[in-house]
Amino acid sequence: MLNAPIHNNDKTRLETLRGLNVLDTAAEERFDRITRLAKRLFSVSICLVSLVDENRQWFKSCEGLVASETPRDISFCGHAIHNPQVFVVNDTLLDERFSDNPLVTEAPFIRFYAGHPLTMPDGMRVGTLCLIDENPRDFSEEDKIALEDLALMVVSELTSIQQTTLDELTGISNRRGFEQLAKQALSTWDRNGIDSNLVFFDLDYFKGINDTYGHDAGDRALVSFASLLTQEFRDSDVIARFGGDEFLVLFGQSSEGHIRFALERFKRALINYNNTSTESFDLAYSVGIACRKSKQALNICQYLDAADKAMYEVKLAHHNR
Repeated sequence: MLNAPIHNNDKTRLETLRGLNVLDTAAEERFDRITRLAKRLFSVSICLVSLVDENRQWFKSCEGLVASETPRDISFCGHAIHNPQVFVVNDTLLDERFSDNPLVTEAPFIRFYAGHPLTMPDGMRVGTLCLIDENPRDFSEEDKIALEDLALMVVSELTSIQQTTLDELTGISNRRGFEQLAKQALSTWDRNGIDSNLVFFDLDYFKGINDTYGHDAGDRALVSFASLLTQEFRDSDVIARFGGDEFLVLFGQSSEGHIRFALERFKRALINYNNTSTESFDLAYSVGIACRKSKQALNICQYLDAADKAMYEVKLAHHNR
């Protein structure tokens, strides 16, 4: 068996994938409609919208298969994303790359595979629309064109999600994106008995930056602050611009000591930014923290409200000095 290769641009590709804000989200009719159509059109037993993450392939839509993900190293889609066009294996038992693959020798007993890469506007291939069957078969040029058309529909839907869940100015999640990701994260953490912490940031003196230096300067301040957040916090943390000059970071599996350390590191990074920046203004912020125990009856809105109140108390103390 040949393991799915990992190319040099995989870090950039993963950034594009995670920027879609779609991993581990619930099934959606917009994608299921496409996989149902493809399954019927090509008369195959399985059709998937497969997204290739760092160590797994995760299925945003899955027709004909119970599993929600499989390891990346044994995945067919891990091979397919390295091809600009459709990747076809007519008979896995005749292909030395796959003949002893566990997905061939065990359920779902793949004998035929065809996957078209899902290529995003930046050129990164984040996954595939793929067809799987337990019988070998041919795949004509007309079939390839039809699969490409359907794959472009999937890309269109992924792009639509990205546009509605990302903040246009800073490129990080917006409020809607945060709520989707946070809901999924909290559900996962509850199942695994993991506590979490929500950190609420508010830029100090932001109105003064806009009034004194103009709205372009205010935009630069927001972009710089968002960039510092993404640089200093972990990829596994949920980072978002909540609105205006407010930002959020949701931590899972983090002790009180880790939160303090992370915030101190961020504070040092911001001080360094101010010391080296050519801007006429400095960045400053107030921060509040709310904690949520695993399975606590605290929904996202209540969680946000608790962190917001904690931040407001800190901000009020700043202004009363």
